[in-house]
Amino acid sequence: MKSVLRIATVDPHEETRNSLKTLLLGIDTVWLEAECSRYEFFNDVIEQTQPDIALVNVDADPAKAVAMIGEINQQHSQVALLVISTSQEGSLILQVMQNGAREFLNLPLQLDDFIAALDRIRGSMRGGEGEAGGDSGQIITVVGVGGGVGSTSLSVNLAAALATDPSASPVIVDLDLTLGDADVWLDIIPDYTIRDVSENISRLDYGLLKRSLTRHDCGVFLLPRPVEVESQDLIRPDDLRRILALLKATFSHLIIDVSKSFGPLDMSAMEVSDRILIVTQLDLTCLRSVVRVMQYLDQHPGLEQKVEILVNRMGLEDTDISLNKALETIGREVFWQLPNDYATMVGSRNNGIPLSRFAPKARLTRSIMDLTRRLKMGDDEHAAAEAAPRKRGLFGLFGGK
Repeated sequence: MKSVLRIATVDPHEETRNSLKTLLLGIDTVWLEAECSRYEFFNDVIEQTQPDIALVNVDADPAKAVAMIGEINQQHSQVALLVISTSQEGSLILQVMQNGAREFLNLPLQLDDFIAALDRIRGSMRGGEGEAGGDSGQIITVVGVGGGVGSTSLSVNLAAALATDPSASPVIVDLDLTLGDADVWLDIIPDYTIRDVSENISRLDYGLLKRSLTRHDCGVFLLPRPVEVESQDLIRPDDLRRILALLKATFSHLIIDVSKSFGPLDMSAMEVSDRILIVTQLDLTCLRSVVRVMQYLDQHPGLEQKVEILVNRMGLEDTDISLNKALETIGREVFWQLPNDYATMVGSRNNGIPLSRFAPKARLTRSIMDLTRRLKMGDDEHAAAEAAPRKRGLFGLFGGK
């Protein structure tokens, strides 16, 4: 997956500056950190925001712009300079490259050329910094096929399990704007919600977004649903994508707990996700809902291959449907099974303490910890695991497929 590049721009001409802003907002692998209308102020903007890329339109005053590029290159060598201009004069191109520009592109910008330049800059940053310029976070969307199947409990405890790794920084996004309760599971009374973020989307930056999150003692961050009951019209899908892009660039894992309405925001979250976990139980209503959900997602290109089926509360006494019968019904394999442990889960919820701390040795907790390891497996590691002999059978209680 590609990491998100933070960009600061300078262009004294309002028309081209706004056109460039529109282009940048349509690219999910970049984040417009700051924009400036004066060359003489841009060095200060770079100092304050520390972007990955400084994007400079030199047309307003080429001599002043070239001098500014040299100053930025000397004072902020870690910032990649990308220059744009309507001019094709060889002397101008030579000057900006000699003063430290990495790329020179002609206006009007062609999207393919711009993306290619970004990829070259991204590649050079990784080559020089190793892991420091590594991939951005993984997005996992959790979808419940009915009320009470355990999608929120999984979202919260999956994030908490990930947080036991000191190198991980998981964040939960509660996208059920009407009845979300991730804050209850974590016993958090937030100062800010996703409503505050959406209302300040035009000036959203790393600092504002970080202040809008609430951190639990276990290491999990939460972007909660609004205090009041809200419809999905509160946030535009494009704004949500911007929020998720910035979170993805900042945190190791995004766990999104969506609503069950499959509205525009839910679908936008699934579109940018790396994994979509469909949570079900072994009862007829839930299994029929799985089939309906899968048929619906099949109509959206690119989503079906992200979907994994997770069966919750395995071993529940009042179910008459076997796993084999369930597999026949849904027509695909089960990615993971979580054992039924109602008493432990209720105790965790009522105390606002995730399972990883409330009952670290419980079999349900161990299963969720194993699930996190499975989700973090790379393609090669996954293929090796698939080829390895299974000692516990195809559908072992704490295993995967």
